[in-house]
Amino acid sequence: MTETITHTVRNGVDTTNLFATLDVLKAQPDLARFRFRARNQWMGGSHNRSTIKDFYAAGGEDTSRAEAFTLDAGEPAILIGEDDGPNPAEFLLHALAACVTTSLVYAAAARKVKLTAVSSALEGDLDVQGAMGLDDGVRNGFEQIRITIHIAGEATPEKLREVVQRGTDRSVVFDSITRGVPVSVEVITP
Repeated sequence: MTETITHTVRNGVDTTNLFATLDVLKAQPDLARFRFRARNQWMGGSHNRSTIKDFYAAGGEDTSRAEAFTLDAGEPAILIGEDDGPNPAEFLLHALAACVTTSLVYAAAARKVKLTAVSSALEGDLDVQGAMGLDDGVRNGFEQIRITIHIAGEATPEKLREVVQRGTDRSVVFDSITRGVPVSVEVITP
């Protein structure tokens, strides 16, 4: 006897696999431990390049990625750069937008909400006097970040707001930024 499994895809998310993954993680919480990695190399001036490929997941090293993702970063000319790529603060805004979007799309798929459009605009306020070492009383990082999310779908406005709330509640990057995370630095010299 052969069992047929029907996969339901909603918002581009295979909800059959989503719920199966959740069931496995509930039964075996040790498989929920992940370690993501990024490697960075200075290219000159403000230009640097990160590569992202391998990570630890579900009890072992993941080898599913054939090629590394490459991300170039730099600074605009006004901050003594050559516009080799977005600056790190802009990457932070991108990471926040991408994580909240992914989380809310997954939440909508799980709640049987069909989305028709999701977009966001982010702004972060920053006084560079701190980062440039001009005023120790000024914070180096963002003072405030604002996110505006436009969302449409086959649901009531209240349900769509609930999906967005669930997205921020479950976003790794949102949590890391709003609650902070310990960072250790190890220095290796020749």
